[in-house]
Amino acid sequence: MNSTVSTGHFFVDPASNPHLAHWQTALDRVRKRVSALPAYRASGRIVRATGLVLEAVGLRVPLGSACRIEVATENGEAKAHFAEAEVVGFTGEKLFLMPLAEISGLIPGARVFPLGHGNRQSARRFPLGKGLLGRVVDGSGNPLDGIELPQDTPQAPLATPPLNPLSRAPITQQIDVGIRAINALLSVGRGQRMGLFAGSGVGKSVLLGMMARFTKADVIVVGLIGERGREVQDFIDNILGAEGLARSVVVAAPADTSPLQRLQGASYATRLAEDFRDQGRDVLLIMDSLTRYAMAQREIALAIGEPPATKGYPASVFAKLPGLVERAGNGSKDGGSITAFYTVLAEGDDQQDPIADSARAILDGHIVLSRSLAESGHYPAIDIEASISRAMTAIVDKEQQRESQRFKQLFSSYQRNRDLISVGAYSPGHDPQLDEAVKRYPALEGFLQQRIDERADIVPARQALSQAIGGDE
Repeated sequence: MNSTVSTGHFFVDPASNPHLAHWQTALDRVRKRVSALPAYRASGRIVRATGLVLEAVGLRVPLGSACRIEVATENGEAKAHFAEAEVVGFTGEKLFLMPLAEISGLIPGARVFPLGHGNRQSARRFPLGKGLLGRVVDGSGNPLDGIELPQDTPQAPLATPPLNPLSRAPITQQIDVGIRAINALLSVGRGQRMGLFAGSGVGKSVLLGMMARFTKADVIVVGLIGERGREVQDFIDNILGAEGLARSVVVAAPADTSPLQRLQGASYATRLAEDFRDQGRDVLLIMDSLTRYAMAQREIALAIGEPPATKGYPASVFAKLPGLVERAGNGSKDGGSITAFYTVLAEGDDQQDPIADSARAILDGHIVLSRSLAESGHYPAIDIEASISRAMTAIVDKEQQRESQRFKQLFSSYQRNRDLISVGAYSPGHDPQLDEAVKRYPALEGFLQQRIDERADIVPARQALSQAIGGDE
């Protein structure tokens, strides 16, 4: 049936009049756009701003929803300029909002609009995919290198359903990280999650950079969370290098960003790794640091009134940590994997710090860096006695397990008697194991040391381990 257009008292067939057909097409387009608009637009208003938190009334939106806050220009006149915020809590009819960045121009009673239409709330979406390889982005997915992302870059929310633990592939294959001490004595499996525990200034970032360059993985995702802004450029240029950056995505949320941005940056880095894993790729996820992530959550929780529990950390902090870490690991059988390294800052070199203690319980092993070793020029400063890989027995053969155990026995025997040896109170012949340890110690210590530009693959590391303990004699 041909449609007609009414013109006064007459009905004209558009097919017989091209001019009327053009106007009908234009009207159809307008009608389509108007019909897609919501019947109403919900909004609230800001009633209080204290510290990091804004209080709003007049909205009913779920936790985690994104909102836009209308701010004023410099002369105080209202303008269509908005700042983004997220709902982090509520009490009664009041919502607690936290902005993603510092807001200037906020006025009392400023309007708040939820992200979405009407009463349908939409989750924020973030760019994903191979188009981000070689790029540096912030915690919201915005490029920091001055180059726009491709128009066809796919986007998705940060939240993903948890994996069924029974559907995960087991950790059975060793991954080569290029560090001699780790490959031979603390072997890491593909899909394992390891912690790098250390105080400040003992070489965590340098060791991470070595692993980023040397590890055999398809994709590297680096999350620089809460670190100094200067370290971001330094990590990219001097530690990661052009070769490492080419197959990497760097998510940077430095210390001067809001706690919400730091929290979001860690989740976004993990979401990027999950996306590559779902494509069947083997991913190396480096998170520096897990402690700054926990501190960001502490700032948010305390700001909205949650009481502190353990050494100033609210309970929500310890609930957030496993939620982030458990997203890494192996995917389904015959699928991709995420091998993750999380740095944990032990404040004052205290290994019983609540965050360090909690992380140690949920990770698949930990590598401890020693300040005394770093101060003596021993790099990487791995404290081999305090470190462990929980998956090592499942990924290496019995011979390597015996050689690793023998190495640690000799090394520990020497360390326990180091003071006696240094003052000349040691006399050989009383303890055969100590005699062997004294004889082998220069080789043991040399085995643990490695230059920044030196790569040690798995097979040469195994051979060097046998030589250090005298297994080839």
